[in-house]
Amino acid sequence: MATALATLMSLPVVPIVNDATPVVPLDRLAAVLGSGCPRLLMKRDDLLPFGLGGNKVRKMQTVAAEAMAAGADTLITCGGLQSNHARVTAATGAALGLRVELVLNGAAPSTPAGNTRLDELFGATMNYVATREERAPAMEALAERLRAAGRKPFIVPLGASTATGAMGFATGIAELAAARIKPDAIVHATSSGGTQTGLIAGCALFGVRTRIIGISADDPAVALQVVITRLLTAVADRLGAKPASIGAEDPIDVDDTQVGGGYGVPTDASIEAQTLVARREGILLDPVYTAKAMAGLIARIRAGAFTKDQTVLFWHTGGVPGYFA
Repeated sequence: MATALATLMSLPVVPIVNDATPVVPLDRLAAVLGSGCPRLLMKRDDLLPFGLGGNKVRKMQTVAAEAMAAGADTLITCGGLQSNHARVTAATGAALGLRVELVLNGAAPSTPAGNTRLDELFGATMNYVATREERAPAMEALAERLRAAGRKPFIVPLGASTATGAMGFATGIAELAAARIKPDAIVHATSSGGTQTGLIAGCALFGVRTRIIGISADDPAVALQVVITRLLTAVADRLGAKPASIGAEDPIDVDDTQVGGGYGVPTDASIEAQTLVARREGILLDPVYTAKAMAGLIARIRAGAFTKDQTVLFWHTGGVPGYFA
């Protein structure tokens, strides 16, 4: 395990994650949730000081280094119109002097707002397709055209959810370990699987014994469990570790009860969660991911899933620009 941890910490990175993000108490939120509420903490990755922050910054620190090592001059990635990953990729390209091509599903907005406005500001080129299913073929076709023109494109899969991206996120657990924060559970928003993979692997490697609960923003739990298990196995291979040693053979805890109408569609519970956190803590959750994740945590607290003696950490994965779309 020590060798695997050393390999993780020696992974090449680009310097876009420089300081640890704070962990803050959510005492006023806990008070309104009742006497049986566990101690609540929040890891503020929305405050990562690059490209308006979020979990994708941790992933792109390693994925961009991989692209640079491959001699890339262009990053290609995909997402929805309000993709946080697309925004961070655009910012990363700007910081490294790389061209960025984004394949976004949906109609081109007449007036870009939120993340699409930031994509444009960071200098990315937007390519629009009608559906999610068209994104991957469009990225491949775009890469072929760029290669034919003499460029060196590097395709970053959806959400930077690769073994490399997951390992970039796993290093964030070092911040919890250094602060001696060992919650009984970590709750976060999960979608493309890389963040949950990174949390599971990171906790195993840094000795943070906790339960990782991903609240799905869109996909069924079974589908996400398959993706996360595959990514964990790939991470273990990269680190020269046994899959079981980083959690690849353990049950993957994904809660899909908050999906509602699907990706980006608020629910009554997510609206309540967003409002409670804003009015009790002065912290903004985004409508796509973190509001649904907080709704999932609140539902579990109300159902008595935790005791008042436990500590639950909510990992704020960012996404606030989407609120202004």
